[in-house]
Amino acid sequence: MSRPVFLNRLLKSLSAADRALLEGELERVELKLRETLETANTPISHAYFPESGIISIVAKSRDDHIETGVIGREGMTGAAVVMGNHRSPNDAIVQVAGSAHRIEADQLRSAMDASASLRQTLQRFTHVFMVQVSQTALASGRGKIAERLARWLLMVHDRSDDDEIRLTHEFIAVMLGVRRPGVTDALNEMEGGGLIRTTRATIQIADRRGLLRIAGAAYGVPEAEYERLLG
Repeated sequence: MSRPVFLNRLLKSLSAADRALLEGELERVELKLRETLETANTPISHAYFPESGIISIVAKSRDDHIETGVIGREGMTGAAVVMGNHRSPNDAIVQVAGSAHRIEADQLRSAMDASASLRQTLQRFTHVFMVQVSQTALASGRGKIAERLARWLLMVHDRSDDDEIRLTHEFIAVMLGVRRPGVTDALNEMEGGGLIRTTRATIQIADRRGLLRIAGAAYGVPEAEYERLLG
């Protein structure tokens, strides 16, 4: 019987022994658009290792919500489980449909208990994700809309299979925590500069280097940390 081929970078980075601890418990599932994988303050049932698609981690208050980080084929959900907890105050919602391998939270805990190296690798990714969240806070507090949007487009592009991103202006505005007209103006300026092409609910990346120039220092810190620890 042939062993499964994993497209998720985190699973691929594991040693053969650590991967074997998970393989028998992993289930391949489709990630449906807007599907909620984790609900705030509710026990986490599964951790997901995306192969395609993008998952948003969304912080919520009583009256509002905003995206604090994104996860794609480079990583996994379930940071709270990795860190010894059973729930999170945030939601995990599918932003772009795709597929993933998932494992029950209790089975993941058992596998980490059986292997210190597996626990260390998953904790390293959790650290990288925390760096991403801190950089998102920095960009939100200091960056202009164009910088924040360019950073976000680059992060989504990193986790996509092609140059097309299927998202509406309204959804982007909600995720960035800004008004829709500001997003539309920034997208129009980027399109005028030849960096992107837009159609209804679709953004095509045309000049990644141009987006990198706009994002500047807002992009790259968690990406470098990932390569240092897991690449």
